[in-house]
Amino acid sequence: KIENDFKITPYNNDYNLNKTSYLIYLENSAKYYLPRYYGLKIFGNVNDIRFNDILNSRVTSVSNAFYKSIKEYKYRGNYQAIMPIKVNQQRHVLQELVKHGKPFNMGLEAGSKPELLLSFSLLKEKDTLLICNGYKDNEYLKIALDSQRLGLKTILVLDRFLELVALLKIAERIKIKPNIGIRTKISFKGQGRWKDSSGAKSKFGLSPGEMIKTIKLLQKHNMLDCLKLLHFHIGSQITSIRAVKNATREAAHLYCNLKEMGCSSLNIVDVGGGLAIDYDGSKTNFHSSMNYSTQEYANDVISIMQDICDIKNIKHPNILSESGRSLVAHHSVLVFNVLGVSQLTNKHSEMLHPPKDRDHNIVHLLWETYKNINLKNFQEAYNDAVSAKDEGITLFSHGVINLKTKALIEELFWLICKKIQKTIKTLKYVPEDLEGLDRYLSDIYFCNFSVFQSLPDSWAVGHLFPIMPIHRLDEEPKREAVVADLTCDSDGKIDKFIDLRDVKNTIKLHEVNDSPYFLGAFLVGAYQEILGDLHNLLGDTNTVHVALDDNGNYRLEHLIEGDTIAEVLSYVEYNKSELINKIRNLAEHALRNGTLTFEQSAELMRRYENGLDGYTYLEKID
Repeated sequence: KIENDFKITPYNNDYNLNKTSYLIYLENSAKYYLPRYYGLKIFGNVNDIRFNDILNSRVTSVSNAFYKSIKEYKYRGNYQAIMPIKVNQQRHVLQELVKHGKPFNMGLEAGSKPELLLSFSLLKEKDTLLICNGYKDNEYLKIALDSQRLGLKTILVLDRFLELVALLKIAERIKIKPNIGIRTKISFKGQGRWKDSSGAKSKFGLSPGEMIKTIKLLQKHNMLDCLKLLHFHIGSQITSIRAVKNATREAAHLYCNLKEMGCSSLNIVDVGGGLAIDYDGSKTNFHSSMNYSTQEYANDVISIMQDICDIKNIKHPNILSESGRSLVAHHSVLVFNVLGVSQLTNKHSEMLHPPKDRDHNIVHLLWETYKNINLKNFQEAYNDAVSAKDEGITLFSHGVINLKTKALIEELFWLICKKIQKTIKTLKYVPEDLEGLDRYLSDIYFCNFSVFQSLPDSWAVGHLFPIMPIHRLDEEPKREAVVADLTCDSDGKIDKFIDLRDVKNTIKLHEVNDSPYFLGAFLVGAYQEILGDLHNLLGDTNTVHVALDDNGNYRLEHLIEGDTIAEVLSYVEYNKSELINKIRNLAEHALRNGTLTFEQSAELMRRYENGLDGYTYLEKID
């Protein structure tokens, strides 16, 4: 029954791989009530849809880019992709990545104690690396060393010099030789919002002086052979390839210097994360884009490392990259329905009749301005309209005109702006004070989701995600709109959108009718779900994992129900049973006072209990 709601379209990747990625989108009328599949909810009015085959494609694409560079440059080292768990901790996502990454020996990176503990259950292959970053206490260090006893190839990366002192004491006490890495503070800064991840004042990493102290301390304990890895990180979403080149060049010299200082077991360079995603398609050094390809990134890392090592006559190191954003951002789509629209002007306003003789002079002035707008006088018409509207506000505040007249003035003002907006569409140059008309005249599309829960980077750092309708794709959208969420916060909206050459303040959407209308926010697989908060107690959305079999047919692999209201309330320490008892006491009191009948009381309690078990997002009720 669900097949009628899908259309499957092949989407070939950049590297002509054996596997084909697919975009699957809802095409026909979406169902308000959630269909049932093995007793679980599949699609409601807001869902996160994850495409497992895209995860496979991304692991393969990133790995193959480095393999191609290694072969082309005759590089004498290997490459392994590392997935930073922090980018997406969801169990099914990590399981899919580990499965698809098995042919490439893809490893994991843990930046906290919970991530370290869950990684034990995910990694089984003996050649698979577990990279341990982040702030480490004694318990963290002990757990990481325990993983070595379990057979995992764990490397503890020192982010602070004091971690080495603690690690050496624990390792000597429990008689185990740790695999050690050191994170260096690269002098060159990255580009984009996260550029402060590098530089002398970066949060983590050892300074040159601390690196020398580390070498001496390891030599003193006869454990210099434990040093296996050099790590650096210049930030997430590095938009400029120049930053990558500069950082890699500095890291290559550091690696060669450490080898020359006697670190003979050092044979891995971890270039960290930062491989960007071209969210807006502009291929520029803009914060939502990148001015390089994955292949260019791999070529530069490999070639720079090779050239400097060859000059120094140093063995080529194995390369790791923690390109989590590039691995998982593409695979997830947030789908949500439009609940309603708020419009300043609509098609019925165009039928406005001329003002009556008794109407105020300002109304007559605005009507004449509206009728006579053309390409020669649109600037003058706009100035006159602004002046008349301001005068109307002043007259109303002094009691000279009434509310009806004020409403007529405002309606005529917006109609004038709308007509001017249409007039200037044909112009090559638009006056500066009229450039913002699209934003001022835009409709507000209220949608069934929370920006804070599902797209927190859009709110927190102004990040741009591709957003588009997934219904009525054979119709041209003509309404300029911004997207507002369910929350009562004025920040709960999206008013910056991707454009071919710039950032738009509006998005074109279709006129809403009686049929369901859904939008999709794409490339949301990195960070968004795990960074989301419970603003207005709106919880996790329903999630479905979609995959393809060998015949190209899709199947629904993992179906995960979103939070119920009771579950979200429990996060803030409310007990479901206590809430029900309190409402039951109130209902019994109202029953005794005669303000509620027995039947009404029973219906109220049924509705309250069902509400607690329901979805935190809106659902249609007949």
